[in-house]
Amino acid sequence: MGAVGMVGKVEKKPGKKLRSPGGVALGLLLMGIFIGELLFYTWCRVQYTRVGYEISSASAERARQVKLQKELQLELARLKSPERLAGIAESSMGLKRPTSRQMVVVE
Repeated sequence: MGAVGMVGKVEKKPGKKLRSPGGVALGLLLMGIFIGELLFYTWCRVQYTRVGYEISSASAERARQVKLQKELQLELARLKSPERLAGIAESSMGLKRPTSRQMVVVE
């Protein structure tokens, strides 16, 4: 006999199982959790990459700032040099170096 044996009675085919609504809901719930985990993992990786780029950019900016600071310190030392200040005093202000007779030694 086939799928229908007696009148009104349905026989189960071997290998086919009827699914309950609870089983389908559980499967959908597990699939939703799995997809949620994948989305969360992807978001974490994107954030990881973005933060890596920010760190790289900040490191480059820091290196640029350190280089600029060294250049400014060098320029400040050059501007404070006694030879430069003496040259400005002589040329701009008309000052001259004191002679030995003009110097007084204080003890």
